[in-house]
Amino acid sequence: MTIENRSSSSDVYKRAEQVELSVVIPCLNEADTLGRCLEKAFKAINAAGIKGEVIVADNGSSDASIEIAERAGARVIPVKKKGYGNALMGGIEAARGKYIIMGDADDSYDFLDVPRFVEKLREGFDLVQGCRLPWGGGKVMPGAMPSLHRWWGNPMFTVLSRWWFRSPVHDIYSGFRGFTKELYHRLEQRCTGMEFATEMIIKASLYHAKIAEIPITLHPDGRKAHAPHMRTFRDGWRTLRFFMLFSPRWLFLMPGLFMILVGMAGYFVALPATTIKGITFDAHTLLISSLAILCGYQAVVFALFTRTYAVAEGLMPEDPRLTRLFQVVTLERGLVAAAALVFAGVVLIGLAVNEWRLVDFGRLDYARTMRYVIPGATFTTIGLQTFFSSFFLNIIGMRRR
Repeated sequence: MTIENRSSSSDVYKRAEQVELSVVIPCLNEADTLGRCLEKAFKAINAAGIKGEVIVADNGSSDASIEIAERAGARVIPVKKKGYGNALMGGIEAARGKYIIMGDADDSYDFLDVPRFVEKLREGFDLVQGCRLPWGGGKVMPGAMPSLHRWWGNPMFTVLSRWWFRSPVHDIYSGFRGFTKELYHRLEQRCTGMEFATEMIIKASLYHAKIAEIPITLHPDGRKAHAPHMRTFRDGWRTLRFFMLFSPRWLFLMPGLFMILVGMAGYFVALPATTIKGITFDAHTLLISSLAILCGYQAVVFALFTRTYAVAEGLMPEDPRLTRLFQVVTLERGLVAAAALVFAGVVLIGLAVNEWRLVDFGRLDYARTMRYVIPGATFTTIGLQTFFSSFFLNIIGMRRR
């Protein structure tokens, strides 16, 4: 990088009131490749006439990364809290630009593409995602991405994000992207590790942000001093965990409804002791069916708890369906339903006690009496769960009213 380039780069970001773009690069011992990334970023900014700055969010480097960044004319923002997400959040908070472009310091992303992101942001998009994968128009150079990531991990999580969250992207793991600072503040991101990038896509989709995608090329990691920071199975599990936490529908609701459906089918054949192809479904089937219904009902209630809490805490946007549900299913109606279920359960258990009385409290025909006891216990349990859940839902939903 020439002395003239360094000088002009420094002059650009000093004019804080005129900064349009901030390029944020997280850094942890990236001396091998950081200089090349900064040279490309400054070259792209200057060539396109963009009034911008380049920020290196240093996460505790012990090599020459800080000296390289300062020599290149970048602003170095020290971030003490460890983690990829923490480094990015520190850099983004310090950014003075209206637009933010983030990219890794390993020279796998070509920062000469910066003006392409800015062009889309100027068109009014809130988030512009770089796509490395061929089905989104991108290109992966030989040796740039492990086969497991390219053909399984990334496509799988991308498909899940499109299915569960309606994310309009083809490469959810790409760390080269641009977004407005206004969107970043609106999303209130929480993840401090590698999930930061995934969280941004998912929350931007949930908040109906205007998202665009542009094809980019992924180059091999240029670092020699240390291996990549990403760990395949650890980070894959953390991504899956985040997906499930942000999708109570698929974590709780759908499995819960399925279990309830299976339990009701079991009741349908077990109550009349139906025999199908020589197999008789009797009291034991009834008991297992009740177990499925109880577990399913609890999962559905967990879905409501999770969604209500997430909305109240700002983790997810307001859900019109949840609002309508709270208008219909009030505390008072929940208590009435709970009382009705408990009453039905007590009546059924009372019928079983009466059967016992009729035989002078002796031995019972269990195949007969269990048809009262099992549904009775199930109704009573669901009624009590409904009673307590109604109060709990209203407590955690208070902030959203």
